[in-house]
Amino acid sequence: MAGSPAAKPFRRKANAADDRLFDRELEDLPADMRWREWMMRVEAVIFASAEPVSRETLARVVGKDCSIDLLVDDLVEELRDRPYELVSVAGGWQHRTRPRFAETIRASSAPTRGGAAALSEFEAMVLMAVGYFQPVTRGELSKIFGKEVSRDVIGNLRGAGFICSGPRSPTPGAPYTYVTTAHFLSAFGMETLRDLPDVEALGDAGLLSLQSAQDVLPDGLESDEA
Repeated sequence: MAGSPAAKPFRRKANAADDRLFDRELEDLPADMRWREWMMRVEAVIFASAEPVSRETLARVVGKDCSIDLLVDDLVEELRDRPYELVSVAGGWQHRTRPRFAETIRASSAPTRGGAAALSEFEAMVLMAVGYFQPVTRGELSKIFGKEVSRDVIGNLRGAGFICSGPRSPTPGAPYTYVTTAHFLSAFGMETLRDLPDVEALGDAGLLSLQSAQDVLPDGLESDEA
């Protein structure tokens, strides 16, 4: 184990050397060819990533004065006639198949990458409640639904990457609260929590008891952006 600490500085030096060797600016190329290369680099990074790619990540592969937004705009236009598109989700960009091809993909039975994990109906309802009322404890969720939300349900949602532990609750015993993750936004195609469906509409549809939520969480019906 004595050699482990020495390996970390070595890796940092190697990464720094790689950064110097990677040509971001492409100053030897004509302007149009430089822009085209930057576009392909950005598309390659987004295509290869399993999660939405942030602006900061994309900035590492293009020139310092390159506009990421304009590059993305050009890529969106270029993909206009393709069955997939470039979308803004969870604070980054990701390739997504266009919705009108969903039935075609299901009919093919081909394995797909990404997407939302399969949840039971009750797990989906609990996840919805966490999305609207976070940070929320397991006990508060149980009161909202009028029955126990088990540790297994919470564990499945955590295991799927949809929720994680939030701050301790100020209530007696200081239990953990739960909040949604960036993966939750990505899996359901949302940019922020403000993209959640209107909570009153869910109540009208009988999918969520607003009165129960108000009784348990007096301030819970104001869904703030995470």
